[in-house]
Amino acid sequence: MTILYIQEQGAVVRREGEEVRVTLNDRVVTRLPVREVEQVVVCGNVQLTTQAAALLLQHEVDVVFLSVYGTFRGRLLKEGSKFARLRHAQLQLSGDEGRSLAVAKGIVRAKLSNQRNLLASLAKDTRPEVAALLAQAGEGIERMKRDCSLARDGDTLRGYEGKAGAFYFAAIAALLDRSWSFQGRKYYPPPDPFNAALSFGYALLQKDISATVQLVGLDPFLGCFHAMQYDRPSLVLDLMEEFRPLAVDRVILDLARSGKLKPTEFTFTGEPERPVELGAALIPRLIQAYEARVTSPVIHTPSGERNTIRRCFELQARIFARVVLGARAEYEGVVG
Repeated sequence: MTILYIQEQGAVVRREGEEVRVTLNDRVVTRLPVREVEQVVVCGNVQLTTQAAALLLQHEVDVVFLSVYGTFRGRLLKEGSKFARLRHAQLQLSGDEGRSLAVAKGIVRAKLSNQRNLLASLAKDTRPEVAALLAQAGEGIERMKRDCSLARDGDTLRGYEGKAGAFYFAAIAALLDRSWSFQGRKYYPPPDPFNAALSFGYALLQKDISATVQLVGLDPFLGCFHAMQYDRPSLVLDLMEEFRPLAVDRVILDLARSGKLKPTEFTFTGEPERPVELGAALIPRLIQAYEARVTSPVIHTPSGERNTIRRCFELQARIFARVVLGARAEYEGVVG
């Protein structure tokens, strides 16, 4: 099955019989039988004809809309969830502070473990003074992970997770050349190239996690770790957490440290609302690196089986659903 990314600005997605065709200036760029398409990702100024939309809806192909800068806009759905019992149980879980907090702790433990493990793996291939900084950050993250078990409410847990993030991103800054101007995670808006690349990678991760949440039948707005707010897909953000280091951070770091991605390739606009932009040449490169990563195999920790990272997205959503329904005692994340 193919995930079809359409990035050519001005392209049109059309239907020809049971085939999806992408044209640009009347030239066919891509053509695929609809049965071979798992997801269509529309980036920026791309048209989707009514006939093509009908075909994709008929075959329940996930259609995701991103801005040209990678911001998640939404998706095309055939209908709402059919899983009324699951949604009802999820609503009850979100209102049960004790159960909800226990799930949130499982999510945070997995994320912090993956942050620590990523820093430990990178320490093997860096200067001794930087390796010492990574080890120190790893110890700080481990302390926050232990303290998570003491948290009695969501705000305290989020505080521990935030402190771990400060250790983590300070260590990442030490790994990067100064030309990246990275001084920690900032995203409203991203002020530097590395943050801009991270935000784009997280947008790709969000559209994948959102798709699995919809597939399993869960409500994307009823999470356990992220506080509920209007228009915030809390569950999607929850299930992203353990995969941020595994599926995105490692990819962007590898590109930056190998020289395959350079700060000079980004566009500096001088505008406060969007000071740094990914150019048209960078987006395909980041998508290709992300896809290579999420289609690579890892051990799915809860089952002990080998699966691709993308398959783990769905497996974790199903574990969450089993916890919601009371068929599983606790949420266990993927640790790589």
